[in-house]
Amino acid sequence: MAPDRPLLVFFTSRRSGPARRMESLLAHIGRRERSRLRVSKVDVDERPDLMERFGIDQVPALALVVGKRVVSRLEGRATAPRIEAMLEEHLEQVAV
Repeated sequence: MAPDRPLLVFFTSRRSGPARRMESLLAHIGRRERSRLRVSKVDVDERPDLMERFGIDQVPALALVVGKRVVSRLEGRATAPRIEAMLEEHLEQVAV
């Protein structure tokens, strides 16, 4: 597995129903793309500093980081097709 795989950061909160509903979807994407993508979950109640640093205004949210730079983000509850569309161009560039 290449260390330069993109990182998908999932900003969540135990208090957010939409975020809880997205958890299994993100776990599935993480398993399916594990050779090309890293997934990290951030609880914004425990790490509000990261929410601010990434410029996230609402939960749930996703930020895709490539080469230490946020290249794409989705805020609010996202469907599998929206997430896959966000990842598609960046995962094509990652060698398996």
